[in-house]
Amino acid sequence: MTTSRQAEVVAAGIATALLGGRWRRREMVRRVAVALDHARAPRWVGTLVGEVLAAHRDAPADRPRELAAFLTTTEGWRKGQATSPPPRVVRWRPAAVAVVRRPFPVAVLPDAAALARLLDLDLGELLWFADPRSLERTSGEPLRHYRWHAVPHGSGVRLLAAPKPRLKEIQRRLLRHVLAPVPVHPAAHGSVPDRSVRTAAAPHAGADVVLGMDLEAFFPSVPAGRVRGLLQGTVGLTEPVAHLVTGLVTTVLPAEVWRRVPVPPGAAAADRHRRLGQRLAVPHLPQGAPTSPALANLVCFRLDRRLAGLAAAAGATYTRYVDDLTFSGGRALTGDRFAARVTAVVADEGLRVHAAKTRAVGAARRQQVLGTVVNARPALPRTDRDRLRALLHNCATRGWRTQVRDRDPATFRDHVLGRVAWAASVDPVSGARLQALARRIDWT
Repeated sequence: MTTSRQAEVVAAGIATALLGGRWRRREMVRRVAVALDHARAPRWVGTLVGEVLAAHRDAPADRPRELAAFLTTTEGWRKGQATSPPPRVVRWRPAAVAVVRRPFPVAVLPDAAALARLLDLDLGELLWFADPRSLERTSGEPLRHYRWHAVPHGSGVRLLAAPKPRLKEIQRRLLRHVLAPVPVHPAAHGSVPDRSVRTAAAPHAGADVVLGMDLEAFFPSVPAGRVRGLLQGTVGLTEPVAHLVTGLVTTVLPAEVWRRVPVPPGAAAADRHRRLGQRLAVPHLPQGAPTSPALANLVCFRLDRRLAGLAAAAGATYTRYVDDLTFSGGRALTGDRFAARVTAVVADEGLRVHAAKTRAVGAARRQQVLGTVVNARPALPRTDRDRLRALLHNCATRGWRTQVRDRDPATFRDHVLGRVAWAASVDPVSGARLQALARRIDWT
């Protein structure tokens, strides 16, 4: 009997031979015989081809891996594996690749050569960056495509993966030509053009109850299989191209990096840490890649649709900003029942709610969404606004250098103006006043 890896190679070779010409029984049998280096096809080949034709009226030319997987389930394959010696593929011609219907105006990418041209790579470089052999997990730092950083986050840790310059440019091209043309759900607001924190928070202003829920380890929870299915089924890429693009936008945390991450204290935090390690150990969306937010939004389209429907049934409103889920409405949101139903939907979509961060707040208390207060309209918390106003006043009257304290003077101006821009994006009225104060500062 052949090993699992040998069987995969044989199945892939037979599938490629089957797709290498006309979808006719006699010609298909002959091509498989040539691939197996037989002058005459064994009887089991005829059985296998018959089963393939019964299951596929037309050649699945854009799905060779799917065809290879089907071959291993057939009676003909079982008979072939029982022969001595078992079949071995010697040669085959490249299969023709059909162009699938493109439901959105994405780049036309019928094969690997077209993908390489789009990304300005040769085929060798394309395979190196797509990493089909999963070398990222075992390679040393110089050969890795990402720089990993462990950042403390709450009671746990967040693993950031910064793609190195060439891969980052590749991902930006994929974002621009392949992902950006595909629309996301109206409830998604994070990393979506013309949407922002304000657009995510504004629908909840003035509600009787605001319910906030977080998703645990959001990006690591999106595995490569879901990305590949999205690219092939929704975006409309051919199967071979979808596999390559998936390799370009997903990765695996190197074991050496994970061993250096300390386990946080506390049973609940340690349990989350264990789950995070399991997610990072398989190909997933890296937090830090330009393509990850867009892909996560597209993968979550069905989740957003289901949660929007659940909210509408309860007379509530729903928005999602990356991993933050927000619902607003009446008293139906205050009990545990609604949150439990949301948790069940999230689990059914392959994700997990961070239960410790679930909070329902009534109108009598300060209702916060994404760092903004929404009791009346989206606005900065008063303490944050007052501190920023005082900082700007002191910079204008005493000189900005007196306010630097422990910050880097070279980046202090960008830090201050960034806070002002954030405030203006959340609340244009008070933001305009803060911008007027910022214009009084002499930055020389």
